[in-house]
Parts: sequence; structure tokens; C-alpha cells
Amino acid sequence: MGSPVFIAGAGVISAIGNNIAENLAALENGVAGMSEMQYLRSAHRHKLPVAEVKMSNAELAELAGMPAHITRTALLSAIAAKEALHHAAIENFDELRTGFISANTVGGMDKTENFFPGFLNDPHKGRLRNIIHHECGAVTELVADRLGIKNYISTISTACSSSANAIFFGARLIRQNMLDVVITGGTDALTRFTLNGFNTLMIVDQQHCQPFDENRRGLNLGEGAGYVVLVSEKVAGSLKNTPVCVLSGYCNANDAYHQTASSPNGTGSYLAMKGALQQSGLQSEQIDYINLHGTGTQNNDIAEGTAIKLLFEGHYPPMSSTKSFTGHTLGASGGIEAVFSTLAIRHGLIYPNLRLETPMKALPFIPETHFKKGAAIRHVLSNSFGFGGNCSSLIFSKA
Repeated sequence: MGSPVFIAGAGVISAIGNNIAENLAALENGVAGMSEMQYLRSAHRHKLPVAEVKMSNAELAELAGMPAHITRTALLSAIAAKEALHHAAIENFDELRTGFISANTVGGMDKTENFFPGFLNDPHKGRLRNIIHHECGAVTELVADRLGIKNYISTISTACSSSANAIFFGARLIRQNMLDVVITGGTDALTRFTLNGFNTLMIVDQQHCQPFDENRRGLNLGEGAGYVVLVSEKVAGSLKNTPVCVLSGYCNANDAYHQTASSPNGTGSYLAMKGALQQSGLQSEQIDYINLHGTGTQNNDIAEGTAIKLLFEGHYPPMSSTKSFTGHTLGASGGIEAVFSTLAIRHGLIYPNLRLETPMKALPFIPETHFKKGAAIRHVLSNSFGFGGNCSSLIFSKA
């Protein structure tokens, strides 16, 4: 693997909390974030539960220190990234080569959706310049400016594997001695376009989702942001707080099976997990916890489960889908779950898979249903599988 890449800090905002402490409390107490939508304006308000961050744009803007008129996607990003950077406490940050690699899939679509109906009715009532910052890359640039990062800025958008790909791209830049510090992860806000799109695919649950349950009906969409601060070995040695984990392995694979569906035999999932293990130098039996992609759809869960069955046969570590808490946050999911993975190592935690009632008959393992403290967690595998067969797996290990 070469020189190690350390995780020096983490930050998160989701439907279950506005920071790490609130998210941890909800995970421990089994409090999910799904509810009837409050901030998203949709015809499905009373039909489809969503996992919204429980703050208005004005409240988010105050917390982020940014204008309230910008996209919710950027506000969520800034809040989580700021927490991660604060947690890292890098004293000579301005003197280092720093980067911000952020993932998202919707950009400023929330603002675009509000702009166009009136503009289409009367082009004189709207100004196109008001949506100039609505593309995915602009979200990253807005937050990078807020963080004061100028050396390297990039945006990754590979559907639901976006954040995972952003994280290991950041690690590669550090390993190649191009950067010293990278804040990386992802963000996404709920939009009508994504909700309508997933609903058209008939994979949105009208109840609270049940990942890896035999009677699962689909996913709940969510929103949020999650970031980790990656640092080189040299920077890690200068920190007051010794980093507790490293990014030990990662892999991206594509089975090219279908535009939106995973291959039934889990080819992409298997290749991503196997590749991450090979890069880390670990054997499958050394993984202590798997943070499942676990969306709750019929196709995803059997595909991921089949791949785990093949790769971990004879030794199935504890595993669970934290999307049963946060909903599926799309481009942010890999970042949020990376944060949860590092916290599992730091605090010895195994998270429950909420609402699991009937285990899947085709699988020889059952995800965890109870929160556990004091577990011996040295290596965590985190899965993020996206549309188009874009599958990525990350491995976090105790330093």
C-alpha cells in the first residue's frame, strides 16, 4: 500500500443529528430520521416518508456561516466539512498543501426546481444568473472558498458511490505526495427530481425501509453530508490528537450490468470488496464489521448479500445498514457511512439494522439488530454501490 493515509477528523450532518455527537446518540438509542417531509415541497408529502435534516435553510445557513439563498446541498456540506476540520485541529493548516474533494449528485437542483416554474410562465420574472451556481461543481467551490482551500478542488459524481470514490481519490493524491491534507466526502439535499425519479423506478418505500429483510419494499431517500480529513504520515505525526485509524484499502469496480440495477449475483459488489481486501493486505476473516450499502430494495440487498456470501463464506462478521437510520442520502451516503465506520473503530461500536423482522431466506447470515459497545473493532469494510454498476468499497483500520 505504501505510506499510510490517516483519518485525522470527521464531521457529519444527517436526519438523525447535526453533528457527530447527535448522530452517535441516535445510533445508540435506535432513533431513525424518517418522517413526513417538512421542508421539501412535493405532491408525495403525505405518501412517502423521507429522512430530512431537521433544520430550515435559514437555520442551516446560520450554522454554516453562509448566505441562506444558496443551495441546501452546499449548506449541508459546509457544516459537516467545518466539523471535520475542527475535529482534526491541524495547527499549521494554512502552510500545508490542502485539497477539498467533495461528491454530490444533485448540485443546486433544489434551487433550480424553485426557479424554473415561474421563469417558464414568464421569462421576464426570473434571471438566469440566479441559477449560475447550481451545477455539481459549483457546490464544491462554494464550500472550498468557505474553508479557505485553494490548492486542489474537485467534484466526484458517480451516483451512490460518489463519496467513497472521492475519499479514495483523496488518499491517492496524498500517497502520490501531491497534497498533505484532503477534506473529502460528500453531500446531497433532497429534491423533487430525485424523489420522483426513484419513485418512478418503483423502489421507494411508503413505510420506513427495512434493509435486508425478506419482506423489504424499497428505500427511503434522505439528505445530509459526511466528511473525513485525510492526512499524510508526516502531518499525522505533528498533530496533538493521534489519529485512531487509517484508510487501509479501497477499490472501485463496475459490472456494467444495467443502468440502475445491480447484477443479481453481485459481481460488482464482489469485485469491489475483494479488491479493497487485496489492497489492504487483509483476509476476509479479519474484517470486524461491515457497513452495508443496504438500501432496502429487492435488487440491491440480494446482490450485496450474495457477494458477501461468496467472499466471507465460513466467517460472517457483524454487519448492518445504517441507512435504516439516515435513509439513502445518495451522493452523501459513502461520506456519512465513512464517518460512522471511523467512529465504530474509535469507540468499539456495532450499529443495529433497524426494523429487521424476517431475515432473508437466501442468505446464511443475519445483520445485527442491537447496538453494541466495547466491541473489538480493528477493521471496518464500508460499501457504496451506485447506478451504472459503479461499486466501491473502503476499508478503515485501527492505526
